[in-house]
Amino acid sequence: MKKLEMAGWMKVSAIAAIGLFTALILSSCGEKPVAPPTANTPPVELMGAGATFPNPLYTKWIDAYTKANPTVKINYQSVGSGAGIKQLQEGTVDFGASDAPLNADETTGMKSGSVVHLPMVAGAVVLAYNLPGVETGLKLSPEVVADIFLGKIKKWNDKQLTALNPDLKLPDKEIGTVHRSDGSGTTFIFTSYLSAVSEEWKTAVGANKSPKWPEGVGIGGKGNDGVAGALKSTEGTIGYVELAYADQTKLTFATLKNKAGNFIVPTIKSTTAAIAGKVADLQKDIKTSIINSEDKDAYPIAGITYIMIYTEQKDAAKGQALVNYLNWAIHDGEKMAAELLYAPLPAEVVKINETTLATITSGGKAIKPSK
Repeated sequence: MKKLEMAGWMKVSAIAAIGLFTALILSSCGEKPVAPPTANTPPVELMGAGATFPNPLYTKWIDAYTKANPTVKINYQSVGSGAGIKQLQEGTVDFGASDAPLNADETTGMKSGSVVHLPMVAGAVVLAYNLPGVETGLKLSPEVVADIFLGKIKKWNDKQLTALNPDLKLPDKEIGTVHRSDGSGTTFIFTSYLSAVSEEWKTAVGANKSPKWPEGVGIGGKGNDGVAGALKSTEGTIGYVELAYADQTKLTFATLKNKAGNFIVPTIKSTTAAIAGKVADLQKDIKTSIINSEDKDAYPIAGITYIMIYTEQKDAAKGQALVNYLNWAIHDGEKMAAELLYAPLPAEVVKINETTLATITSGGKAIKPSK
């Protein structure tokens, strides 16, 4: 062996020996050698927008999921169902959220292809009110609710209200109604209920995310939180908000007479009864409404909230991250629903979602959920 080659071999051997010696020392100290640094892969960022109805739950989901999956960032803007649908149409978000399924015009307005609906949870829309001296026990019937929001019942001591509440001392006070000022899936659920129980409402106003409210009746608040804030700050008011918002903001809400004639308190159990009674219909059409259920234990103003995504995902990495997140949401995420007063999906509806997720593609190839 030549001297130059021998010197090179000895140098390499010496470096190797030093490395081995260092590793042995670290091992004896209970420590592992530090791996050489590598370039960090930037996280995949998902953008979503839409319904305020499920926002308390979505906030919790996103926090839990991104902590467990730090390579994914999710930004959800609670801007109302109407705005969420619009942003999905324009392609400025990766998923839209709405308590109202897409209508025909909204579906054809999608710029990037076909869209699928994934039900997430069911929730109750409650009639919350601010009436000092009546902190509990107010009962309402479908007819009375419709007449209040039509502006036909104007006083809290109206004979229709006192007949329903003989044990309450209802004041001689004007009723002020509060509704959503933005395009809202919560409003769609509420006005769908009113349209189902009142022919006058159906004809005059109808079911809509952004209805034309009866002239001179009520004030508007943006988002569920805006309505809740207006109710808390104004005595004599009544309005509709999602149950979780009413609970979080300590609002008082009414018991409502259902289609079977029973007065039902809005709870997880009574909301679950509403969705459970519609499983067969949902298996035929995932957009089926669950309001005004005939189940004797069902709360009548209940609705499903949806996430909507494009069937074909242009960005494969985002598509994979989105499918992974939604697959987690309909399984692990459902376990968090009840603590925030949302009704988890029945197993049959979860199965529908699994089938729907299997249709999502990128470049024509199916995106399979991965851990």
